[in-house]
Amino acid sequence: MISDKDRAAVAVQTEASSKRRDRPATGGVMTVLIVFATVEGQTGKIADAVARTVRDTGRQAVLFDTAKRTAPVSFEGVRQVILAAPVHERRHPETFEVFLAAHRASLAMCETLMLSVSLSASFEEGLEEAEEYVTEMAMRTGLTPDETMLVAGAIRSDRYDYFSQQVLRHVVLRDRDVDPGGPHEFTDWAALASAVTRFVGAEDAVTPGA
Repeated sequence: MISDKDRAAVAVQTEASSKRRDRPATGGVMTVLIVFATVEGQTGKIADAVARTVRDTGRQAVLFDTAKRTAPVSFEGVRQVILAAPVHERRHPETFEVFLAAHRASLAMCETLMLSVSLSASFEEGLEEAEEYVTEMAMRTGLTPDETMLVAGAIRSDRYDYFSQQVLRHVVLRDRDVDPGGPHEFTDWAALASAVTRFVGAEDAVTPGA
């Protein structure tokens, strides 16, 4: 199993972004939109951690759960969007991908960081497959994020049915020194916070009251 140190070194896969530019002063607190989907709860936990990190930089964080299909979302004043979703059976949740496709034009105007959460990203030999999940998502939605971080997920075996438990034991965790019988969290929180802080450009943040 890949160590926390090695995982932090390989987790962030950054693409060159034509949108990365000097940001002019806005005279107020900048807003970062965090769009997420969660299935077993780990990505929801990750989204909350991302929001705390964004706020620690002096920016405003707005969370939007794509499961709330009819809820309004605004891109007004937003130039950075962090996208977070888990992978199950090689796909991110349908509500998440529908959101990306429906708001592709607005997202294309923003700088985007995709946090793709999967068990494949927990192991060095699974990173290539984890990258494929993002590539396939981009093909389906027509949106290619400016930056991508492959985030290690978690095992919530108490929430799996018998079939899912067998797939976990004999396919996902085959030949890996991990006990599939109990909950286990692989997410590297320090690496996640570092990536988010770098993405939002904390040095440019305007603190409240400034």
